[in-house]
Amino acid sequence: MHSLSALDKPLQYPIARRDDTVIDDYHGVKIADPYRWLEDPDAEEVKGFVQEQVKLTESVLSACDTRENLREKITKLFDHPRYDAPFKQGNKYFHFHNTGLQAQNVLYVQDSLEGEPDVLLDPNGLSVDGTVSLNSETLSVSEDAKYLAYGLSTSGSDWVTIKVMRVEDKIVEADTLYWAKFTGISWTHDGKGFFYCRYPTPKEGENLDAGTETNSNLYQELYYHFLGTDQSEDILCWRDPENPKYMFGADVTDDGKYLLLYIDKSCDPVNKVYYCDMSAFSDGLEGFKGGNSLLPFIKLIDNFDAKYQVIANDGTLFTFLTNKDAPKYKIVRGDLKEPSGWIDVVLESENRCS
Repeated sequence: MHSLSALDKPLQYPIARRDDTVIDDYHGVKIADPYRWLEDPDAEEVKGFVQEQVKLTESVLSACDTRENLREKITKLFDHPRYDAPFKQGNKYFHFHNTGLQAQNVLYVQDSLEGEPDVLLDPNGLSVDGTVSLNSETLSVSEDAKYLAYGLSTSGSDWVTIKVMRVEDKIVEADTLYWAKFTGISWTHDGKGFFYCRYPTPKEGENLDAGTETNSNLYQELYYHFLGTDQSEDILCWRDPENPKYMFGADVTDDGKYLLLYIDKSCDPVNKVYYCDMSAFSDGLEGFKGGNSLLPFIKLIDNFDAKYQVIANDGTLFTFLTNKDAPKYKIVRGDLKEPSGWIDVVLESENRCS
């Protein structure tokens, strides 16, 4: 086959060194692991080995005469306009659009459904080499549609730097929040700021090579950021030092009254749910500035027996989507005043999901 002409001669694979000194003892059974040295991606020897593999791969692909045809075919298939579903915030409408071959979708804003879309944020121009991207999970418009908070990632890293832009004139504010990761953004309805999650600032000397770090992150914390202030002044809202692997998510309810705290411990579809009534704060969130106390969350669901996601609330009456005793999920409703009196609203389907 012409496309495999590079394989007509033997390939010179890079030599993988054996280390016969690595032997584990599992309950009296000796198990050799001679290639464990390859598990360290930061070791110079491993980096060199990987580069040799890359050279070998490129030598084969460069001789593949169907490669360019395949590239042209895929490019043609992708070259068509794409739209994401629009969403409304305040008196404005927002949507993402890609003309076809743009590396990243562009965020547009318009004053009405019939209005002319205007580019609000084009992440394709954030860096010359295209290594800075918009993190679509870390993006939120304030309730009055005056501000856009958005997260930027560099070199494919999960680390996110949060910035704030004024929607009306597209001016980027000085607010810059670092060390955010695996987080959403949820604004309070007064537009004064938003909740987000971050990790403690790395200690001096810690190696964090954006996009290639392999160490796990521990002790995620929930913060509230007031617009126009330095990150050092953010309010620490929740932390759990006894469970360093827990991760948090925060949502302000549609009525702006409650803050919901979701707690996850893994990728399994289970979580805890806490809440606090922000309308009960006599001095608002400002009253927590400079203090050492966390927000007074109430534990609504304090075990990892199922997944719970709030759909809506009417005062203290909350509607949840859950897989509690329902692997294919169901909708339930409960009153915060009577947390044990939940009722099924939409039962789990008897049909198998396709």
